[in-house]
Amino acid sequence: MNTRTLKKHLKYIVPELKLALIKEPGKKPIPVTCPKDIERFVEPLRIYSEEHFVCFHLNAKNAVSGFQIVSHGTISASLVHPREVYKAAILSNAHAIIVAHNHPAGSTTPSREDFETTEQLIKAGELMGVPLLDHVIVTASDLCSMREDYGYLWS
Repeated sequence: MNTRTLKKHLKYIVPELKLALIKEPGKKPIPVTCPKDIERFVEPLRIYSEEHFVCFHLNAKNAVSGFQIVSHGTISASLVHPREVYKAAILSNAHAIIVAHNHPAGSTTPSREDFETTEQLIKAGELMGVPLLDHVIVTASDLCSMREDYGYLWS
C-alpha cells in the first residue's frame, strides 16, 4: 500500500490533525540574560493565593517569545509533568525554556518537589534539545533562581 492510498484510507477512519502556527504581531521579544530580567514577566505571580506554574519560551537569542500557564494548583502544590511543560514549547519552536512558579506562603526555599521537578525538566530538555535554563520561585516580595542558588542540578 503506497502512502497516498494509506492516507486516503486513514482519512475515513482517523481524523486528521493540522497544526497552524500563527505569530501574533506585538512588541519586540525581550532578552533574558540573568534572573533579574525574568522578574518583569513573573510579576503577576506575586499576588496569586494559589500556586501557578508558568513556562516561558525563549528564542535563539534568549528573548521571551511566548509562554504557557502549565498548572494552577492549590495553596501549597501544583501538578507539573515534563510532557505538559514541553508540549507548548516544542509547538512554539522554543530554543530553550525558563519555568517559574509562586510560593504563596512566602518562602523562596525550594521544596523537595521543586527539586524533583527541576531535575526531571533538565533531563527532558537535554533529551529533546530544548534546555531548561532556570527555574524561578516567586513570592510576594522576593525571587529565587534555582540555577543561581542550586547550579549543581545542571552539572
